[in-house]
Amino acid sequence: MAPNVEVPRHLLSQLGRQAADIERLVADLDEQSLARRIDPGKWSLKELVCHLWRVQQIFAGRIEAVLSEDYPAILPYEPDGDAEFERMAARPLAESLRGLAAERQRLLARLESLDPAGWRRAGNHPEFPDYDVRFQVEYMAYHEAHHIYQMLQRRAALARPGD
Repeated sequence: MAPNVEVPRHLLSQLGRQAADIERLVADLDEQSLARRIDPGKWSLKELVCHLWRVQQIFAGRIEAVLSEDYPAILPYEPDGDAEFERMAARPLAESLRGLAAERQRLLARLESLDPAGWRRAGNHPEFPDYDVRFQVEYMAYHEAHHIYQMLQRRAALARPGD
């Protein structure tokens, strides 16, 4: 994949819209509904929000490493057994939403400040040979979009009569 020299503003816009979608999909639900697992063994709405917040933290840390170090090693993230995710999920959702939103604004501001060379800075990820800041941001956008779709499904299931 050849590096794109343009600053991918569409990705920044997408991440901004998706943050708003996350908040919209959990609006007006109580903690009990948010924590309800619609499908056994699958995350609740609240857990999905916490996962997205946690992944945002991981990805922002990777981006900072790539921007401040020469070709740093990037470790894969495995959510199973992540103690920080568990701490997030134990908090009220409003607190997690505030954290996600504040950190999203910081991440977007950081990314906005990058020139094209910053977007092309690379790291060494064992699964992705062309890993750079742009790839990480694009990966984040699509990963998050997948989970927002799951949130839409969970939200719709909560509204079914008889549930």
